[in-house]
Amino acid sequence: MKPRPPPSPTTKPVVKPRLRPPQRPPLVNAAMRPVRGVLALLPQSQPLEFQILGRTLLHAALVGIAAGVFGCLLFAALELVQHVVLERLIGYQPLHAVGEGSVIHGGVGATFRPWLLWLVPAAGALLGGLVSRFVPEARGGGGDATIEAFHAHGGAVPARVIWAKPLASVATLGTGGAGGREGPTMLIGAALGATVGRLLATTARERRVLMVAGVAAGIAAVFRTPLGAALLAIEVLYKDDFESEALVPSVLASVIAYSIAISVFGETTMFGRLPHYTFEPRQLPLYLALAVVIALGGSLFVGSMRLVQRVAPKLPGPVWTRPALGGLAMGIFATALILIVGPMVGRADRGMGVLGGGYGAAQIAITGADWFPATWTGVEILVLLAFAKMIASSFTIGTGGSAGDFAPSLAIGGLLGGAFGLAARLALDDPSIEPGAFALVGMGAFYGGIANVPLAALVLVSEMAGSYDLLVPLMLAEGVAFVALRRVALYPAQPRTTKDSPVHRATELDVLGALRCGELVRRDRAFVTLAPTTTGAELTHIVEAAAEQDVFPVVDATGSLCGLVSAESLRVIASNPDVRAVAIAADVMVAPVQVVLQTTLRAAAELMLERDLRAVPVLDDGAIVGLLDEHDLARAFLAAGAQPAGSRG
Repeated sequence: MKPRPPPSPTTKPVVKPRLRPPQRPPLVNAAMRPVRGVLALLPQSQPLEFQILGRTLLHAALVGIAAGVFGCLLFAALELVQHVVLERLIGYQPLHAVGEGSVIHGGVGATFRPWLLWLVPAAGALLGGLVSRFVPEARGGGGDATIEAFHAHGGAVPARVIWAKPLASVATLGTGGAGGREGPTMLIGAALGATVGRLLATTARERRVLMVAGVAAGIAAVFRTPLGAALLAIEVLYKDDFESEALVPSVLASVIAYSIAISVFGETTMFGRLPHYTFEPRQLPLYLALAVVIALGGSLFVGSMRLVQRVAPKLPGPVWTRPALGGLAMGIFATALILIVGPMVGRADRGMGVLGGGYGAAQIAITGADWFPATWTGVEILVLLAFAKMIASSFTIGTGGSAGDFAPSLAIGGLLGGAFGLAARLALDDPSIEPGAFALVGMGAFYGGIANVPLAALVLVSEMAGSYDLLVPLMLAEGVAFVALRRVALYPAQPRTTKDSPVHRATELDVLGALRCGELVRRDRAFVTLAPTTTGAELTHIVEAAAEQDVFPVVDATGSLCGLVSAESLRVIASNPDVRAVAIAADVMVAPVQVVLQTTLRAAAELMLERDLRAVPVLDDGAIVGLLDEHDLARAFLAAGAQPAGSRG
């Protein structure tokens, strides 16, 4: 910077009055004295960020409450529509898991009408498509859109998604669409987190974190696995990485949303209380073979969805009508399957798990049923249902229906795993082989492999099972499936690592905008302040003793900052005996410039350039805690450039 010309010793610049912070009431001050005493004993180089911690947890709690309430409303609305449309109108009885069907109780009130069953999913998908015509963000499952919103748009999700996505999802899934509610809930939770961030005027970094917390809370509310939901939210954003800074807020939001959900629907998990499955080390080769089968099934499922997605743009009509065509194809396929296979197993008017998310079919694979034969016929039924679920879900999701791929993935993995376990039990004549254990491991390996979330899937399955008895076979099967499915991606929007994320690359280019003055200011570095009446002779001695200080704050008798004096001005006084004899600090100071701990380094640098200063004082609660200078800014920029991308942003 160019040296500042010396100011006139006879003209005092106008000093803007400093706004003093509001005084706390006497009772509050008295209550805070013990806290200040404890904090005074802490090392000053490692201050506790109580304000940041409290704000982050408060924001995450608000997101958890909102996502928990919306998740419960979505869950109840879906069951209500399914009961009215599928059970009462069509006479179709869906195959429920233990954790489903808890809102509406009562039997089927009408004769089974298969001629309606193949039409209703198309009508529901058409209504969902109509919503997406006006709100394009409501189109599709929601998982991939959530990931894209985080990376491409910095965590910004339009608030209109909060009402549009539930409408589209209830219309699609409530009428039998072959997809899950978790994917749409991910996007709804993300929209809630982003909206809370906007309303509370948070930073871009905090808004991204709140968006991830909303994803975790949404999944926890509808799937009731709080830890697995939090891990899934931070792991699903990348193929080989985590959004680690969002872990704690995601856990908090997930716990709150889960607590709200179980307060409304009870503590039952999706598949109820499952028995403890004893781990047998001698069965590890079987789990290894299961992983290979799961990898083949995962590749086939993703390939079938991609095929439908390639064909869908060639269908006649506008984009928003394509889900209806997919719903029609799915309805015809599912109705034919029920009419052909249903009578063989005594389920002519009941669902085979093809419609909806498929958790009912997965329940059969895990715990069996009174009508399900534990014979080779049962193996054939499970395999048939797995392939049928692949086809039905591809029709619904591949054409843009508002249905998630999370539930179908778990259902298909559970069906393949249950079929493999039952076949192994029959072939080896070994009653110690539990088909339910293989079904659970199949779930984790299937979704963990195609979605690149092995750790989250492991915890999800363990929470569903109610124990970690299957930890070792899960680790083995997921590891094999994860490696085998490296070229298969359920979510194309996933970048490989944080370094490949556009939002983190943007942060690298704006290092100063991502850091705060409180992260950089050196509180242990001594600095000199001046009084307004400090004489020229004293100023001469000061500039000689503090040669490394570029700016000298001027504070009044109350300790308030009232001006700044640059080192260049002091050197001019020191070199001019006539000026030194009459000048005081108030004659050469300029209006006060200051930043606080939360000010970004970019804002501080712009302020220094605007006022032609080499340093600026940093204030905390009205008191100067240090000086931030050009060297600090340069050091921060160079240090940030040497760090991995995942540690910033």
